Amino acid sequence: MERKDDELKKTQVVEARARTISHNVRCTDRGSQSIEDSEADIAILLRKLICDEIQAGKTDKEIYKKLEEDFGETVLYAPKFDMQTVALWLSPLLVAGAAAGVWAYRSTGKLKTNVHIMALNLVRGVPLAPELKETMLDILTPAPPQGITPSSWWKR
Repeated sequence: MERKDDELKKTQVVEARARTISHNVRCTDRGSQSIEDSEADIAILLRKLICDEIQAGKTDKEIYKKLEEDFGETVLYAPKFDMQTVALWLSPLLVAGAAAGVWAYRSTGKLKTNVHIMALNLVRGVPLAPELKETMLDILTPAPPQGITPSSWWKR
């Protein structure tokens, strides 16, 4: 009786480990399902392979490694953490940061232009000596852009 209990416990442990591993492995036929949930032929074969590997005494890591070697990294729901994965996860943050930087740069450029225009209008409206008024306008008038600008492309 004790022998049957030991075999039953061993079978339950093998089934529990197999289910745990099967939940973490993607079905190669139906990619949105784990092999535990899938009824595809390949999923049934993979579940059998996992049970055989467990009964052969392999660890979970060894089984995952074998599955990854045989079917590629995409078969696992939790891919390895490497530089490619980091770049993939950080790319949206980098794009958002670049967009925020461009937006901040452009918005501060418009602010300077608006301040210049306001200062020029203020100087034009104040009664000053002609020499002082001319000096103020020279100081406040921005220099024309040098080189090729987007507006000069259209003039060609």
